[in-house]
Amino acid sequence: MRVFIPRTVWLAMLVVLLPGSLAGAPGAELPNLDWPRYQDETVRLLQQYIRIDTSNPPGNEMAAAEFWHRQFDEAGIPNTIYPYAPGRANLYAVIKGDGTRRPIVLLNHLDVVRAQPENWKAPPFAGEILDGYLYGRGALDMKDQGVLEAMVMLIVQRAHIRLKRDLIFLATADEEVGDSGSAWIIQNHPELVRGAKYLITEGGSNLIYPGKGTVYGVGVAEKVPFWIRLKATARGGHGSIPIPDSAPNQLVRALYHVVNWQTPIHLLPAVEEYFHAVAPLEGEPLAAQLRNIRQALAHPDFVRQLSRNPDFNYQLRDTVSLTMLKGSEQTNVIPDTAWAQIDVRLLPGESPQEFLARLRAVVGNDKIKIEPLSEFRQPNSSPTNTLLYRIIEQVVHEYNPRAIVAPVLNAGYTESQMYRPLGIICYGFVPIELTPEVDATEHAANERVPVDQLRRAVKMFYEIVVRTGNQ
Repeated sequence: MRVFIPRTVWLAMLVVLLPGSLAGAPGAELPNLDWPRYQDETVRLLQQYIRIDTSNPPGNEMAAAEFWHRQFDEAGIPNTIYPYAPGRANLYAVIKGDGTRRPIVLLNHLDVVRAQPENWKAPPFAGEILDGYLYGRGALDMKDQGVLEAMVMLIVQRAHIRLKRDLIFLATADEEVGDSGSAWIIQNHPELVRGAKYLITEGGSNLIYPGKGTVYGVGVAEKVPFWIRLKATARGGHGSIPIPDSAPNQLVRALYHVVNWQTPIHLLPAVEEYFHAVAPLEGEPLAAQLRNIRQALAHPDFVRQLSRNPDFNYQLRDTVSLTMLKGSEQTNVIPDTAWAQIDVRLLPGESPQEFLARLRAVVGNDKIKIEPLSEFRQPNSSPTNTLLYRIIEQVVHEYNPRAIVAPVLNAGYTESQMYRPLGIICYGFVPIELTPEVDATEHAANERVPVDQLRRAVKMFYEIVVRTGNQ
């Protein structure tokens, strides 16, 4: 498999890599750094960080904020803890550049989802290393990236790397539940990030497909959650005497149409670019169809084929997942109300009002009450024709020349959605390669990160940030 890199990109790579081509260029600094020591420190810090239990709820992010406060204080990096509720806090740190370029924000969240210890090979908050993997809740989401971002700050400070851009480290609370940490920053201290050019956070994944290749996904957009409740109300009664139009019966009939509903195809430019990039991983005729995805989608058979692939389907349409059902508390009681909740994810550019209108038509029963449950956040995205995106491509290809770099539309939500309206170009990216099996441990039992990838990632991430920081 060969990856085509345009001549303009190769020339840009030469400009970056030529010694002395930039003041403080990483090409000149990298050989002088004690990378084995920094890599050891990266692994050690992640073990210590995982041992701070920030399961959300309740979060307890103050303990994690104090951990980074100590690390940055020791290095002489100005930093501030911003408490905003009992036990909850954000941490902000900054290394000043010369101000000739707009800042870069390294965003990560301090909290993790809960873990059930009995299902783990190693305790989820012990930070143990087994068979080359560092186990722990947050090893992938996203304490690993928090450590990489912190290590870049520490290396730049200790090695006195000169930058044109301010380098901002922002660690927030409550991303896994309510985003109250980022919301508090944006509402109370927008000056901390306003004016930044770029933001790097979670939302990218680099998957190794055995026998095919490796795809580095750069998160450029996210679908937005739009949670909805469907509620039926009717006469209840004893379970021994059926009621044809009971609330549960009406609800089930409506849900049959909802779960079998195929929403319209909508091909976004970034998704079209993604399919074109990953086409070489597939055999024919699928590869040719992906290279010309817009034309291929005109054929119903191809649409049906692509829709059967969950990893492809969600990128092409709004999706609906039935997640909750509730009726009677007793088997012999027909309830007078029954309800269900669906997890809807809308593509960037979609209107929630228009979706609700289509959903009502699909349900086809005016007696079913349809009620949005979540506050709708307008989907947004970032372009790929930027300096940071180009530098990510450069560095990835230096470390893995055969890798494919592609923009990714994330099925899940990330905090990038909250910061793009401030005029910041936001990407999800972390330079750690994973097999699909290991990637699937995020939010699951035995969450883990390969230690060798973590050691490699700190060098890659440093080069990406510092190169961008000087251009």
